[in-house]
Amino acid sequence: MEILGYTCKTTFWQDFTIADRFGEEAVQDTYDRAIKEWGNDQIYGTELALVLNWKCHYHYETGEDELSRLYWELWEEFDNYVLDNWQGEKLKYYLKTTD
Repeated sequence: MEILGYTCKTTFWQDFTIADRFGEEAVQDTYDRAIKEWGNDQIYGTELALVLNWKCHYHYETGEDELSRLYWELWEEFDNYVLDNWQGEKLKYYLKTTD
């Protein structure tokens, strides 16, 4: 899937789309599992941030305020984690890709 010229490398978009159908608890669980498994990986972690952001905007545009708010909170949490913990080329990749 290509979104805004970015070719996805993971199944995060599909994973969160499935979770959306089951509500906020399922989205939170999907996030927790993704963070545990891939949160420190430069490429997968960066894509996770992108998907969280895209999902936030998607649900905002479709009027699903609760899901939009949850995705925003998850994105903000992960973005803060990255900015506090990633360094060097890893952080540079994140900032360049998410810009």
